[in-house]
Amino acid sequence: MFLSAIIFGLLGSFHCVGMCGPIAFMLPIDRNNKVKGAFQILSYHLGRIFTYSLIGLLFGFLGKGFYFFGFQQQLSIIVGVSMILIIIFPKFFSKVNFSKNINKAIFKVKNALGKELKKKRNDTFFTIGFLNGFLPCGLVYMAVFGALATTSTFYGSLYMMLFGLGTIPLMTAVVYLGNFTKGTFRKKIQKAIPIVVVFIGVLFVLRGLGLGIPYISPAPVLELVSSQNSCH
Repeated sequence: MFLSAIIFGLLGSFHCVGMCGPIAFMLPIDRNNKVKGAFQILSYHLGRIFTYSLIGLLFGFLGKGFYFFGFQQQLSIIVGVSMILIIIFPKFFSKVNFSKNINKAIFKVKNALGKELKKKRNDTFFTIGFLNGFLPCGLVYMAVFGALATTSTFYGSLYMMLFGLGTIPLMTAVVYLGNFTKGTFRKKIQKAIPIVVVFIGVLFVLRGLGLGIPYISPAPVLELVSSQNSCH
């Protein structure tokens, strides 16, 4: 399951380049000092990953609640089906509007982000990354689904952290090279992303069904316990 987080990050970063690439390219890094510039970029990535980890912590906590009440298997199926439906019916879900409060919060984040991009303090890059992590992103939402399907706050946070780590290679390349992913290669990756999302959605459904398939669809914990008790 955690492998899906890295795959989301690696492939999703091609989507992120279009959404967050301009922010990464506008980072006020010191291009005359390569070592300092590298640390500044690292700080930016750490800020993003920290935000993702916090989001994962929250949704992992929600997932833990479902696990506590015995709804973990059902939740995994719901998460998987949701991923698949969002890909199959994108127009329907694009019509879903955010509440006014959420839109106001996003507007404030964008304003704060714009102000930080004009600064060059040591903490600027971490702050930019931290704020960047809160901007709306479809692939982040998919990763959040994965964090929700975990069984603890730690695993939820870890899932989102791995997602963030997966985005680092391409997002770093954007900082140095600009938007170099235009053309047929990027189009092919963009076409592959929905297929990967559906595939991961199917894996979540299989995991929730508890068919007894090792690693893919393990039997529910309660069934394992009852089978062990019947042997004595």
